[in-house]
Amino acid sequence: MQVKICGITNLEDALTAAENGADAVGFIFHPPSPRFIEPQKAAQITKALPDRLVKVGVFVNEKESFVRHTFEHCRLDMIQLHGDESPGYCRQFPKNRILKALVLQTEEDVRKSEAFDVAAILVDARHNGLYGGTGRTADWDLARKIAGPLILSGGLNEFNVPAALEVVRPAALDINSGAEEKPGKKDSAKIARMMRIIHSASAGETPLNIFIGRDRT
Repeated sequence: MQVKICGITNLEDALTAAENGADAVGFIFHPPSPRFIEPQKAAQITKALPDRLVKVGVFVNEKESFVRHTFEHCRLDMIQLHGDESPGYCRQFPKNRILKALVLQTEEDVRKSEAFDVAAILVDARHNGLYGGTGRTADWDLARKIAGPLILSGGLNEFNVPAALEVVRPAALDINSGAEEKPGKKDSAKIARMMRIIHSASAGETPLNIFIGRDRT
């Protein structure tokens, strides 16, 4: 089971994620988010991280040029499109580098997800105009119907992760608010406990390799 710790705003939290076995960390380049990070600061952090830790940039309805520039400047490995980007917009980037976040409210939303030719679909929840990191739980019943590789996000914490794994059986988890002291600051003890729970629950399974570094195709 692969895990991404998202909403990283400082080096300490990124290193804590790595030390506890996370596969990836996410940097949110969306100013309205309470976990927003400037690209320059993110670039400083990524330089200090181990190569094995996959660095993901999270973008919301941005221009293609900004996404490409930030990807290179921050030496990111993957791009997470977390807004209302179309399948055509996603096709401007290499498939195996793109994660597309969707909110599932109906069966029709599940069918529409099939139009996205991406490495994985990430299912999240929105609230009060925020595109993610709301602490709200995604619709697990709809999420489990996604046909391709699925990353489950939305309100995951140490108390509901076991049930999420059992009910949805995703390929990977994306953890944000459930591992925080406050928005933008992670709780090292929560990260450690959640990673132990996840690794224990998925012991013996062969993980689907969704999060990939820049040196791999």
